[in-house]
Amino acid sequence: MQFFYRVLQLYIERWDFFLELLLEHIYLTFIAILLISTIGIILGITMTRNGTLANIIMTIVNFIYTIPSIALFGFFVSITGIGFKSALIALVIYGLLPIIRNTYVGISEVDSFLIESSIGMGTTNFQLLYKVQLPLALPVIFAGFRTMVIMTIALGAIASFIGAGGLGVAIWRGITTYYPEMTFAGSMLVALLAIILDFILGRIEKIIKKKTFGI
Repeated sequence: MQFFYRVLQLYIERWDFFLELLLEHIYLTFIAILLISTIGIILGITMTRNGTLANIIMTIVNFIYTIPSIALFGFFVSITGIGFKSALIALVIYGLLPIIRNTYVGISEVDSFLIESSIGMGTTNFQLLYKVQLPLALPVIFAGFRTMVIMTIALGAIASFIGAGGLGVAIWRGITTYYPEMTFAGSMLVALLAIILDFILGRIEKIIKKKTFGI
């Protein structure tokens, strides 16, 4: 109990420090999430139009996903230097798999009968995508988005190791100064941010499923 009391006291005494780190963490991960979503959905849609390209992209993305995240951060430091840019690039590349895969799978699994019926009614390729495939694939795509968001928030803590700020600063400072309360305080804020967003996205996902499938 004394440990948790000291952590609480740390929050009270250093609230401005933790608030600054929290805002940095949110900013970094928010930009990464926007880029991942845009790139991932575009690539996922493109893959449904070309089977060969789909295999190439999935092979590359799966390979990248096997690389330890800290190694990926370190690799980009040698190219783009220490700081925000390297962290952002690494987060974007590492977070692409869930959104690409779910976009591709979601669109590919739309009932072929619906597609044929839409084409028979004179629907253009763009109308087919926009009005039929994407709405029906949305629950699957959003599930990938939800996974990606939580993963990006967690990985964002490593960004501080390469000078990009965020809550990882508190975690790293606690580790290097043998200050477990600081490490725990930073970790708890990362976890809390992820839990809150996961809850919100979970509620939205239920609404999307209800509107799409009526369940």
